[in-house]
Formats: sequence, C-alpha cells, structure tokens
Amino acid sequence: MPERGKRVIGGLVMNQWINEIFQNSKRVAVPVMTHPGIELTGHRVIEAVTDGRVHYEAIKYLADHYPSFATSTIMDLTVEAEAFGCQINFPEDEVPSVVGRLVSDADSVAALQVPDLQAGRVPEYLKAVRLAVEHITDRPVLAGCIGPFSLAGRLYDMSEIMVAIYTDPEVILQLLDKCTAFILKYCAELKRLGASGVFIAEPAAGLLSNEDCMAYSTVFIRQIVQTLQDDDFAVILHNCGDTGQCTQAMVESGAAALHFGNAIDMVSALQECPSSLLVMGNIDPVGIMKQASPEVVRKETLALLEATASCRNFVLSTGCDVPPQVSQENIAAFFQALDEFNSL
Repeated sequence: MPERGKRVIGGLVMNQWINEIFQNSKRVAVPVMTHPGIELTGHRVIEAVTDGRVHYEAIKYLADHYPSFATSTIMDLTVEAEAFGCQINFPEDEVPSVVGRLVSDADSVAALQVPDLQAGRVPEYLKAVRLAVEHITDRPVLAGCIGPFSLAGRLYDMSEIMVAIYTDPEVILQLLDKCTAFILKYCAELKRLGASGVFIAEPAAGLLSNEDCMAYSTVFIRQIVQTLQDDDFAVILHNCGDTGQCTQAMVESGAAALHFGNAIDMVSALQECPSSLLVMGNIDPVGIMKQASPEVVRKETLALLEATASCRNFVLSTGCDVPPQVSQENIAAFFQALDEFNSL
C-alpha cells in the first residue's frame, strides 16, 4: 500500500503517467468535468458544492462511465474566497459566486488573516478528494483550487484590483502574499491526502499583459510549484482568459502542464510552449459541449485533434470546467471523436 501523499496509479507514479502520455501513440483526453456526474447521480449543484460525499459520488460516476485519462474535482472558484470571509451566493443548479468585496484598502489588507483549513467549505472539498483517492485507483485524481491573482481579485473586487496594481501595487502584493500562503497550505493538504496533482485556475491573470502576469501571478504560482511539485504531484496551470498575450508568463511558472481555454488558438498556444511541456485544451465547454448538437461536438473535437496531430505533448480537454446541464450524448460524442482519431 503506498504511503499517504505518494499517489500510485495502476503501478505508476505521476511523473510516469506524464511520460506515458508522451510515449503513447494514441491521444488521451482529460476533460475538466464533474457537473454532469452531479445530475447523473440525482443531485443538484448546491448539494455537491456543500457536501463532500455528493461531490465525490459525481466524480466516481464519471470515472466509472467515461475513459478520461484522469479525473478531476469541481472547478469552484469561491471555496477559497469563502474561507477568507467572502459572502457567497448559492444557486441550486449553477456554480456559486462571490458577493461584494472583502478588502478595499491598505488597512483592510493588512488586517486580513490567512484562514485555516477548517474554514468554510474547505473540509468538504478535502473530503471529496480523500474519498476519490481512496476509491479511484486506476487513474490520477486531480484536485482543484483558485490561483493567487484570481483569489485576490475576488477579495478586492476584480475591477478595483486592475486599477490598484498600478496605483497601490504594494497593497496588492501584500494581498497576493496572503492568498498564496493559503493556497500553498491548501494544496499541501491535497497532496498529503494523495491527490496526483492540482488544477490551479487563474483565469483573471488572462486580463493582464505578459509583464504584469509575471509580476502578479507567475511569481506566486512558481512558489507553489517549487514547494510542492515533484515526481508524485503535478501542478496544472489553467488560464482560460489568456488569448495569447501571457502564454510565456504561464510557461515561466514551471507548472508540469498548462491548460488553455477556448479563447486561444490551440495550435498557436502549442507553438509558444516547449514540446517537453504538457499542453491541454480547449473545446468550448458552453458553446460546444453544452449548446451544440452531438454531431457538432464530434466534428469540433476531431478538427482539434487533427490540427494538433503533430504535437505529442497535446492532451485533449475542455477549455474550462464543463457546466451543468451538458447532455450525455455530447459527452459521448467528445469521446467518440477521440476513438475515431485514434483508430485512423
């Protein structure tokens, strides 16, 4: 039995799993997908984001029914903000959202306390990961958390922080230090529980130039990578806001993999990334996976696979977390396209 924190998947540790992708002549898929499992197990979103067992059951259902090369938790960008003290709105069948702002000036940032791992819904998300690690042993379990700049934007207000990085940069850097300290603590616990890696979702960094992304996101992501990433634990940096202007800053993070949203041209992103780095993306989760017909899903997925056919470091994925109310037929069409491509 592997020691806690050393995640073994079918006899492989995480770096071997990554090497297997490079060596595999077939393409693999790792869609960021949990919400369909919530509906298919008879639950509502509000139950899954507040109850770790319901969350786990959704993950397990999808792992049992779809051939994803890894499984992932919900990409909920409110958990960490709530832990700091933000008010959260909980719709029954949509993802939660942050209400208002928590800090607004130097004094409130200085007074802000870094929460412990018992705050808010953090224990329920840790429970979901613990259960998934215990019961899904044939593929990596990838946890999720928000990135430092995106968390800071939720605490300070996104519009306000975009001004403050120029008018009060020292205040924002202090806030980012506190956000990073909490994320580092959270990710260390995810690793201890046996998660094989973590998607760090940093969409707000896509609003920044490459230079600003380096200063206000990459520097802090790199702290997490350098502290936690090793043969057993991979950081996957997700930035669905990047349209190409800050891809180099993402590369500089040192993350084991980069995950791109549908706002970017995937071929261009691959050209900007080292061929030794896993690059993941980027089927539109709303416009294609949710709103299109199964045949359109199939055609779009095949087109992406064909366009990236020469890139051994490419992993098929969705551009972001698959939202609620995505049909089973569309999920099946996504994987059908993968099978068709691999059979050519």
